[in-house]
Amino acid sequence: MEAKSTKRTTKKDYRKLIIEGYKQEVLEHGVAPKSIFKFAKGLEMKESDFYNYFTSFEAIKSAIWMDILESTLEAVEGQEVFKEYSAREKFLSFLFTWIEELKNNRSYLMSLYSDSQLSMAKLPVEVREFKDRFKDFANEIILEGKETEEIASRPIISDRYDEALWIQVMFVFKYWIDDSSPRFEKTDAAIEKSVNLGFDLMGKSALDSFIDFAKFIYQSK
Repeated sequence: MEAKSTKRTTKKDYRKLIIEGYKQEVLEHGVAPKSIFKFAKGLEMKESDFYNYFTSFEAIKSAIWMDILESTLEAVEGQEVFKEYSAREKFLSFLFTWIEELKNNRSYLMSLYSDSQLSMAKLPVEVREFKDRFKDFANEIILEGKETEEIASRPIISDRYDEALWIQVMFVFKYWIDDSSPRFEKTDAAIEKSVNLGFDLMGKSALDSFIDFAKFIYQSK
């Protein structure tokens, strides 16, 4: 008796298909596609089906930033040793892992951001969700650092620590985009030096100790 042949149908991951198609379009033409209709047609999709996943090309770019971030967080938080790290070590681990994830998309990212379009004054729409999610992660690190007194609690300034770490992230990204050194060795050095400086500034300094001592003397009168 002849065995019946069975066809296996694999369900398409349309979200992934759209993202990869968008990257390919940018890589081939150096710019984002202009028409969702034409873009969807090229993927053999109806325009209406495209909107089930994304509402605009900016939403796709935002998803790419978020996917890179979530892959980074999954990688670092999945390491057992990560829980034992200090706040400084956790941020270093995040940045080094993030750069590794960025490498998988370097040509795409350079096509869009090599002209320094990532301005602190006017952040592109597609990066805003990434910034918000990063700040959630940064504030977890900052809170742990304050609990262990690795990070000093200071009036007003403490509320801006997450913004300081965000500025470091953007600095590292811009540095990496322009880095032409083998294996991006200069970026690695920039990460270490900038993080060490940042955490030294957020840490308890001689000035903090002097203020604490002055408060003690004043309150002891």
